[in-house]
Amino acid sequence: MNPTLLILAAGMGSRYGGLKQLDGVGPNGETIMDYSVYDAAKAGFDKVVFVVRNHFKDEFKQKVASKYSNFIKVEFVEQELDKLPEGYELNPERVKPWGTGHAMLMAADVIDAPFAVINADDYYGQESFKVLGDYLKQITQNNGKYCMVGFYLDKTLSESGGVSRGVCTVDAENYLTTVEEHHHIESKDGHITGEAMNGEVKTLEGNAYVSMNMWGFTPDVFESSKKLFTQFLDNNKDNITKEFYIPYIVNSGIESKESSVKVLSTPDKWFGVTYKEDRPIVVNKLKELTESGVYPSPLFK
Repeated sequence: MNPTLLILAAGMGSRYGGLKQLDGVGPNGETIMDYSVYDAAKAGFDKVVFVVRNHFKDEFKQKVASKYSNFIKVEFVEQELDKLPEGYELNPERVKPWGTGHAMLMAADVIDAPFAVINADDYYGQESFKVLGDYLKQITQNNGKYCMVGFYLDKTLSESGGVSRGVCTVDAENYLTTVEEHHHIESKDGHITGEAMNGEVKTLEGNAYVSMNMWGFTPDVFESSKKLFTQFLDNNKDNITKEFYIPYIVNSGIESKESSVKVLSTPDKWFGVTYKEDRPIVVNKLKELTESGVYPSPLFK
């Protein structure tokens, strides 16, 4: 069974200053997610599902669906604040999205095969999709044997400011043991530092694995995630900023021994448009990849 690609595209990119998912940064106006779709299809994925917001869904469909229509099957699902489990009501004071775990849950009704999850505004590289696709194609439909493409921390930094990353620890067989979100990660004077969830500023190793939100799951993850999300809502009734992240789902499965996560190594260097200042860097890198023959121009013909 060929895997499905789930692209999280509901974020508005406040630091970037606009809807960066639709920003044309390739030589012919291609978006970063265009390259992800191209690389995924090349690696054997046969369907892509986009998680979007209702207010830009039509624009997204117009600019995206027509482009991929002869290349890969496309579906859309919506992530909105009021999409909550039965019996739960939205606190009217909440304006912050529920997070990546909630976004993944929005696709539960349209995914019935092993699937990958990625961000719309991150470039992951062809080798990353190949190792992920190869893994997903050889696992059964529901077995709790998940995976994650692990990038080296020093290949994921932004030249324009601090970033957030899930810093991972693995065992001797490269299975994930923990992933902890760190914020304000940046390199200064040859040292990489980041702020842990408890507020402590730590020195981080450049060769540490980090999660760039490139996961591989089987469909059984939706049922366990639904249970965890209801627990999250119960425990955070009065917290209008707390988010339900995919790493929380992953850590819970590892701790309960209900699932395992194989960390797949990639030599690829991540890049993306976290900040508006990142844009010219991305434009130049995609131009170089096109001129060197890694990608055709235009990408979709």
